[in-house]
Amino acid sequence: MAITSANQLELLQTAEAVAREKMIDPGLVVEAMEESLARAAKSRYGSEMDIRVNIDRKTGRATFTRVRTVVEDDELENYQSELTVEQAKQYMEDPKVGDTYTEEVPPVEMGRIAAQSAKQVILQKVREAERDRQYEEFKDRVGTIINGQVKREEYGNVIVDVGAGEAILRRNEKIGRESYRPGDRVRCFVKDVRREPRGPQIFLSRTAPEFMAALFKMEVPEIYDGIIEIKAVARDPGSRAKIAVISYDSSIDPVGACVGMRGSRVQAVVNELQGEKIDIIPWNEDQPTFLVNALQPAEVSKVVLDEEAGKIEVVVPEEQLSLAIGRRGQNVRLASQLTGLDIDIMTEAEESARRQKEFEARTQLFMETLDLDEFFAQLLVSEGFTNLEEVAYVDQDELLVIDGVDESTAEELQARARDNLEAQARQALENAREMGAEDSLIEFQGLTPQMVEALAKDDVKTLEDFATCADWELAGGWTTVDGQRVKDDGILEPFDVSLEEAQDMVMTARVLLGWVDPSDLESGEAEEDDEDGAEEANEEAGA
Repeated sequence: MAITSANQLELLQTAEAVAREKMIDPGLVVEAMEESLARAAKSRYGSEMDIRVNIDRKTGRATFTRVRTVVEDDELENYQSELTVEQAKQYMEDPKVGDTYTEEVPPVEMGRIAAQSAKQVILQKVREAERDRQYEEFKDRVGTIINGQVKREEYGNVIVDVGAGEAILRRNEKIGRESYRPGDRVRCFVKDVRREPRGPQIFLSRTAPEFMAALFKMEVPEIYDGIIEIKAVARDPGSRAKIAVISYDSSIDPVGACVGMRGSRVQAVVNELQGEKIDIIPWNEDQPTFLVNALQPAEVSKVVLDEEAGKIEVVVPEEQLSLAIGRRGQNVRLASQLTGLDIDIMTEAEESARRQKEFEARTQLFMETLDLDEFFAQLLVSEGFTNLEEVAYVDQDELLVIDGVDESTAEELQARARDNLEAQARQALENAREMGAEDSLIEFQGLTPQMVEALAKDDVKTLEDFATCADWELAGGWTTVDGQRVKDDGILEPFDVSLEEAQDMVMTARVLLGWVDPSDLESGEAEEDDEDGAEEANEEAGA
C-alpha cells in the first residue's frame, strides 16, 4: 500500500474516528501513524537510517524524510544517519557539528507485514493515550465519592464501570453482608489511583472512614460550607461507627445538624451503609472530656490521662462496664480509634482495690525505712507523700500540717529519710562496682548511684557504653506493631527520666568522649531556634 493522494485524506478521517471513539486527542493518533509509517520505511530503507514521517494536519499528505547529523570526524559511527563536516559541505553552506541535513525520500510501498506492524503501533499508542487520559481524569478524584455500575465479579472483587474506565472494589473493601449482581448501581469512595503496566488502576472502598465522612458532607450542608467540621471517624464497617464533629458557629448544634429533622440526614447515611449504627459525638480539645463523649452511651465516673504514654484509664460504675466495653469490645475499640489513645477500663471497685494496694505498699515503705508505726505511716501517705525523696527534701512546713507533727518530729523524719537514702546510695554504688561499673560512668553528672546500678545490670558499665545508647533505650517509649502500641521499657524509666533528659545526657557523654564537636551542637540548636522563630513569624503573619 503506497501513501498516495487517493488515501491521504483517509489518514486524517481514520485518526478523527479513532480519537472520537477513544475520547483522546486526534493529534496523538496522527503521531502514532507517523511513527508506524517511519518504522515501515526503516524496514524498507534500512534500520540504521533515521527516517521520519510528517503528516500534514490539513491535507493528510505524508512526507518521508531522511535525517543525518553532522559530527566530528573521529566520532563518525553510523554512515547512514551521520556525516562529517567535510561531507556535509557538499549539501550545506558552512556546516557545524550538531547541524542536521534533511532530504526527502520516496514514500514506501507497505506490504501486508508492514501494514500489520503499523496497525499494532497505532493500537499501542492509542491504548497508552487512553490510559494517560484515564489516569489524568481520575487522579484528582481520589478522596471523592463516585457512582458506577457493576460489570462483573472476579474472585470476590467487584469490577465497576465508572464511565471512562473500570475500577475495582476489592473484597476487603466491601461491607461484610453486601453482594452485587451485574448491572447494579453502586456508590463508592475513590481510595487510590495508580499507574500500572496494564493501565491505571482505580481502587474503590466502602469500608474507609473517609467514605462515611464524605457521605455526611453530601447530606449536611453545614459540613460542606465549613461551618461544621468532622474531626475524626472510627468504623466497624457494616456494624457500628463513631464520628466526632465540631461547630464553628455557636448558634449551630453540630450533633443536631448531622442528625437532621427526625433523623433524616443520618438515616440517609445509615441506609447507604447497610444499616450501620452511627454515634455522632461532639468533639472537644480536652482529651478526657472527648473520651467521656466517645464512650457514650456508657457513663464514666473518672478519667486518668497519661499523655506521655498515650494511655488513659477510665473508671465506670459496675453496671456500666459491659456497656462501656460493648459487644466483643466494639465500643471501647471504636472510642480508642476515635481518640488515638489506649483505653484501660476498670470498675469503681477495681480502681478502689488498686488504690488500696498502692496505699498499703507506700505505708509499708515508710514503716520499714523510717521506723514508723502503721498509723503515722498512713498519715504520711494520706497527705500525698509517695516516696522517701519527698519526705527528705520537702519544705518542712508541708510536714507540720500533719496532726501530731511538730518541728522536732519533722526534723527527725527528714533526717531518717536522708540517712536511709544515703545508705541506699552507698549500697547501690557497691553493687555497681561489683558488677564492673567504671569510675567514668559513676562520676558522670546526672546519674545517681541507683541509676548506675541499673545501667550496670543491663551491661552498660563504661561512659563509652552509655554514649552508644539510644534515648528510648534509657527513657523507654512506645512502638506500633501490627496496629497495636507496644511498650519499650527503658533502663532509667523507673527513675522518671524523660526522653529529652536521656537525649541530653547521651549527647553530653559523646562530647566528653570527643565523638561530637560542641560547636556542631550549638549550630544545630541555633538552626532549630531560627526555624522556630520563622514558624512563629509565619503564624503571626497568618494571624
